[in-house]
Amino acid sequence: MKRVCVFAGSNPGTHPEYKESAIQLGKELVKKGLELVYGGSNIGLMGTIANTVLGQGGTVIGVMPTSLFRGEVVHRNLTHLYEVKDMHERKAKMGEISDAFIALPGGYGTFEEIFEFVSWGQLGIHNKPVGVLNVAGYYNPLMEMIAKAVEGGFIPSTHKELIIFESNPMILLKKLREYKPPLKTNKWSELEYK
Repeated sequence: MKRVCVFAGSNPGTHPEYKESAIQLGKELVKKGLELVYGGSNIGLMGTIANTVLGQGGTVIGVMPTSLFRGEVVHRNLTHLYEVKDMHERKAKMGEISDAFIALPGGYGTFEEIFEFVSWGQLGIHNKPVGVLNVAGYYNPLMEMIAKAVEGGFIPSTHKELIIFESNPMILLKKLREYKPPLKTNKWSELEYK
């Protein structure tokens, strides 16, 4: 594992723990010699983790559609910035250059990004680990939703393992490094598995 892609809010959120978790994760990435891949913004939790990694002497690679430069306030001091044409190209580039994925607290964009990479893992498009830093219980409802989907027969029980939930950044990175994809399971309950 060399590069970790972090999805995070372009706002700081309402609780100080959110910002503190971005700082802790940034410091842990640098301690472990890992490069940060993220959305390229200079604001919100995105900016916090990027500035932490840069401040600790680490490598930060941003990926941002040109159309978002003003809204997300593009970070101009990154190690490298990929300018892409749209959100689809952004995620494809992040997936291509990253070895693992983590979601910090965030909104619709963060939810969409982390779920896309979990879906790709479920379909076998990649075998990279996906983690969620569950800061102050922020992602507890997501854990409940996944359990409900398993209970309801929409997610095979072994596919719960496609997302690693952890509240401690150091432990989360350790779990991502040790990740082994779950055994291949038939995602489609009505089809015979081959």
